[in-house]
Amino acid sequence: MEQAYVLIVDDDTALLQALPQAIRLRLPEVQVETTDSAFKALDLVRKHAYDAIISDIKMPGMDGLALLAQIQELRPATPTLLITGHGDHNLAIQALRGGAYDFIQKPIDRDYFAAALYRAIQTHQLRRQVAEQQRVLEAHAKLLEQTVQERTRELVEANAAKDEFISIASHELKTPLSSLKGMTQLLHRRLERAGSSETPYLANMENSIRRIEVLVNDLLNISFVEMGLFTLHCSRCDMGALCRSLVDEYVMGTNPHPVVTLEVPDAPVEVAVDIERMDQVIINLLANARKYSLAHIPIRVTVTQSDDTCTISVCDSGIGIAPEVLPHVFERFYRVPGVEVQTGSSVGFGLGLYISKQIVEHHGGHMDVQSTLDTGSIFSIVLPLLSSDPADSEPETPSFQKKLYEEA
Repeated sequence: MEQAYVLIVDDDTALLQALPQAIRLRLPEVQVETTDSAFKALDLVRKHAYDAIISDIKMPGMDGLALLAQIQELRPATPTLLITGHGDHNLAIQALRGGAYDFIQKPIDRDYFAAALYRAIQTHQLRRQVAEQQRVLEAHAKLLEQTVQERTRELVEANAAKDEFISIASHELKTPLSSLKGMTQLLHRRLERAGSSETPYLANMENSIRRIEVLVNDLLNISFVEMGLFTLHCSRCDMGALCRSLVDEYVMGTNPHPVVTLEVPDAPVEVAVDIERMDQVIINLLANARKYSLAHIPIRVTVTQSDDTCTISVCDSGIGIAPEVLPHVFERFYRVPGVEVQTGSSVGFGLGLYISKQIVEHHGGHMDVQSTLDTGSIFSIVLPLLSSDPADSEPETPSFQKKLYEEA
């Protein structure tokens, strides 16, 4: 027990001398102050915070019950012990109902009195410690909250600055990259017509430019997604015809030419898509399938139609993806750890699948993946079919895609 201070109130001079002596003998760490009047006691209570107060009930002027009521208003946390005469049970009950911590019967048992006082002091000190700890915790929680708010504001500002930088940097890279790509293609055609032996070097250069173009487009697209400027320009499209065109373009534009098989329905599979964005998604899935498969292993693309959806699946027989990492493949900047590229370049930011998923979801569809280690993977795009109702013949861009922003 810490150093404690108590007040004894009693008009009996003998008790005012005997009780402090009993306390000093049994509880030497307790300092005692005495007074013979309830009115004087109230003045002392206003000035000092005691660890406990002991008062006789029957006193002239103001009795112990009235004093208890005043103490409850002034110092509600201070335990008060009341001394009652033998047989005054009704007074004892009133005292407890009035908020007294305990009552001591006369004649006073010194050991019982000391034990009751010790419990009262200990209770008060523990309550005070708890209250102090609560104040400290509340102050610490407030400080943490302020720190979190400040750090959140800094992160939001830094993230906004990062998005703006990526957008500006990637946009500024697009113009010279497009010029370099056009000039390289022009030079490639001229050298081919001239029968030059230097054309393979230009083909490699074009492949390198194409890879850089993919990275720049990934950065630009993620900046649009993060800044809420991502927009679609949808039009009616036969998904079978689109996939046929993309597969031909991909095979002819990739060196060495990969083997890609295509299965599409005989009838048109009509959807409303942003063709440029959907090109990006399908080419990305083809590139991923080639990257993680051996060069001679075919990639299979299928287009199927159900009652109200169209599914485009890109299937490879490559190294596959472990089940524990499969849920993470569509996360931003995620690259499957410990997996080596089988064919082509390993250049990338881990943004392709994340951006593809964003594009598909903005079309009102979703992406699925199934994979088995050492067997291969199937990435599927599921899109809503265009309604056959003549009233819906012109596709309408969903409301969340209608933005006032245009790519610069």
